[in-house]
Amino acid sequence: MRPAHAEHIFLSLPLLANPSTSIVFCKTLLAFLCPETNAMKWQLNATLSALLLVSIASCSGEAGVSSGQETLSDSLQSRIAARLDGLDAISSIYAKHIPTGREIAVRADLPMNTLSVIKIPVMIQAFQDNASGRLDLGERYTVGPNDMRRGSGLIQTFEHGLNPTLRSLVTQMIITSDNTATDMVIKAVGLDRVNALLQEEGFSQTRLKATTGDLFREVWVLDDPENARMSDREVFEAGFPDDDAAATRSFTFEGDSTSWLGRTTAREMASLLEQILNAELADEEASAEMISILTRQFYTSRLPQRVRLQGVSVAHKTGDWPPIAGNDVGILFYEGGPSIVSVFTNQNTGDFFDLEATLGLIAEDIVEAWR
Repeated sequence: MRPAHAEHIFLSLPLLANPSTSIVFCKTLLAFLCPETNAMKWQLNATLSALLLVSIASCSGEAGVSSGQETLSDSLQSRIAARLDGLDAISSIYAKHIPTGREIAVRADLPMNTLSVIKIPVMIQAFQDNASGRLDLGERYTVGPNDMRRGSGLIQTFEHGLNPTLRSLVTQMIITSDNTATDMVIKAVGLDRVNALLQEEGFSQTRLKATTGDLFREVWVLDDPENARMSDREVFEAGFPDDDAAATRSFTFEGDSTSWLGRTTAREMASLLEQILNAELADEEASAEMISILTRQFYTSRLPQRVRLQGVSVAHKTGDWPPIAGNDVGILFYEGGPSIVSVFTNQNTGDFFDLEATLGLIAEDIVEAWR
């Protein structure tokens, strides 16, 4: 059965900048999403033929952006900047309408704490390693007691001995932001190799700096430097400090760039998503699978909050340190799109639910303006 979001991806892809690349990628993505029906393949080929003509005509007629469009983009930029400036947080955004190249940038080159958004390049490395034969996404990994991690994810709730495939670990790393899965995938691909990939692809401001286990150990070190000796299992069993000063220490910790799980800029993370969309970091089949995984993200209280009720499919990854930080980066698929939106909020002192609602409003602003 065709997933409900497939048609929205389908409607967006013909408007990519390169029509022929769009058609190949669209066919591959929908073949991955809907592999079982010949009728669907016939409908896909017939419709894509027509859409290719529309795409070519669209691209040939877009030598420049009209003054009306420029005015619209200026208005959108101002509205989004005002929304972000209304938050009690350090914030940044970069957004791009793929069909036209229109952009929104507010502090887009400011280094930000990625939190779990940095798991996206870890996923890319795993797919590249699968393609090269270094790793096999179908290989099973046993989850032992020392692999367990606190924070987000469900694997920590299972008994030891769970035996998922690497593909399942990658999927859980993204869709539930599972920290146990994340550290197992980082161990398999290598933290340094993730950073080498980012460097090679020109992402000079984006780095994975630690595992989640290392991050949580540092939280305990703030409480007592002697806690640096804690093993991964001891950190897991201890949970998180809950003394009266813990919240203050946590706020300081999130703001200290030396303690970040990862760093990036809104612009670089948007570019990373665009390269996944254009199958520049992996082949078309692997790129389509990565987008499918991102589309199955469990947490929908930010970018998708409003637009998912309007027929927009969002392939995205969140990053959290509630209530201090809440990030979301994604590809919005809709008729007239897609658009890429990369939003970061760190050092928040305001209401976290208002912060999440603001990100939802920003996504809605972009979809309405860039249809």
